Amino acid sequence: MENELFEAAREAMAKAHAPYSKFPVGAAIRAEDGKIYSGANIENLSFPEGWCAETTAISHMVMAGQRKILEVAVIAEKLALCPPCGGCRQRLAEFSGASTRIFLCDETGVRKTLSMSDLLPHSFETEILG
Repeated sequence: MENELFEAAREAMAKAHAPYSKFPVGAAIRAEDGKIYSGANIENLSFPEGWCAETTAISHMVMAGQRKILEVAVIAEKLALCPPCGGCRQRLAEFSGASTRIFLCDETGVRKTLSMSDLLPHSFETEILG
């Protein structure tokens, strides 16, 4: 199962639009429906207006009508075990649970597994905003 996510993230990374940073990233999400939604970083000359790979994958998941992430794989071409950035950690947390598994990959596959609570131990949560 992890391998499916790794392959989807790697395929997404190959589609990254990273002409400025030269730092392609791919992400793949398995949602509650069992389907995999992937994304790549898409840069914009007006930094930091681009989209991270995780954000793009979440967008695909949401547009497919899904709202719950079961597990995530992330891969970067130039940095093994590249974790999501701070903003993406919060975005992932909003669609995940504390035990959601996050797989950090290198070019050969999954190399480290974290839970969402490991990745973002004190995520921003509140009941008062809705």
